[in-house]
Amino acid sequence: MNAVDAELARPVARLLSGNHACALGAVAAGCRFFAGYPITPSSEVAERLSRLLPPVDGVFVQMEDEIASMAAVIGASMGGVKAMTATSGPGFSLKQENLGYAAGAEIPCVIVNVMRGGPSTGMPTRPAQGDIMQTRWGSHGDYPIVVLAPASVREIYSETIRAFNLAEALRTPVVVLYDQAIAQLTETVEIDDDAVIERVDRKWASGPREHYLPYAAGDDGVPPMSRPGAGYRTHTTGLTHAESGFPSQKPEVVDRNQRRLLGKLDRNRALVDAFEMLACDDADVLIVAIGISARSAKRAVALARERGVKAGLFRPITLWPFPEVALREAASRARAVLVPEMNAGQLRLEVERIVRATPVHGLNRYDGEPITPDAIAARAGELSKGKTK
Repeated sequence: MNAVDAELARPVARLLSGNHACALGAVAAGCRFFAGYPITPSSEVAERLSRLLPPVDGVFVQMEDEIASMAAVIGASMGGVKAMTATSGPGFSLKQENLGYAAGAEIPCVIVNVMRGGPSTGMPTRPAQGDIMQTRWGSHGDYPIVVLAPASVREIYSETIRAFNLAEALRTPVVVLYDQAIAQLTETVEIDDDAVIERVDRKWASGPREHYLPYAAGDDGVPPMSRPGAGYRTHTTGLTHAESGFPSQKPEVVDRNQRRLLGKLDRNRALVDAFEMLACDDADVLIVAIGISARSAKRAVALARERGVKAGLFRPITLWPFPEVALREAASRARAVLVPEMNAGQLRLEVERIVRATPVHGLNRYDGEPITPDAIAARAGELSKGKTK
């Protein structure tokens, strides 16, 4: 067995980095096209896929820049192939216009964003969590998008697979968002056998060709796509459009189709939402965190409880749309909410919007070093005693 065959065989227990697990998850999900441009700290995703895709009849292309990379991914997906790209903060900024196009034209694709310090070039080799709001609001206008935030190597693998399944099922871009610490962390993980991996494929058009409308949808709000070569005529544009796909600025047409576009995620929240709760039932201080900060917070919960502080953790795995019903319920039993994050307070803004009856406090760090479990536990202890400053 050669090196590539060994990679694809995926033995049960493996020593993997987060980026390596992402590449394996993409291939397992059925990804057969990758276009990207090297950028620290996501480059290992591209490096692995450059070896993994050719043996499964996939295509790897190193593009000239991030804008072209996103365009190529969109084109491949429109051609019927599961497609993805991977980048970090500066490259993710460059992808935004085409990402908005994919959302508006309802073209399924996966974008991996490995967060590093910023703004601008920032700290390429240091972790950060400063892209939380950009993943949701980075492009212009109102558009749907799903963002998944894994916090372990094993979860990167499984959430990458889920990202492709959600993209295909809902015809939307899906971002897999994790920080440099998780990306280049190495853990021993168990990888599921191919036989138990659920793969979702997009809904293809069927029935009489003359009656096909490319943006007419059923109860789930997701229109079937025209399979290339199947004879179903389609028109794709970034302009606001009618069910026919052709541009329209008629207010009633725009309103009707935008409502469907923006509402299709809410119609499928049971499929989209995912979160983890730890010791939330009796928590006086509820900690909300993602990525490496959530891993510190998990240890902090144990430390706090050893010190007599009832702390709990709410970790959104689906970051956007935010699992707000579950968070609101968990926070209703707490006296304070603490949001540790490696930025100036982005996640806290969303938590404050959702949790209105419970005070929300931030614990921020943006110097390229993770927030320690002890720092989180100490702040939780202060909040439990009513020290808000």
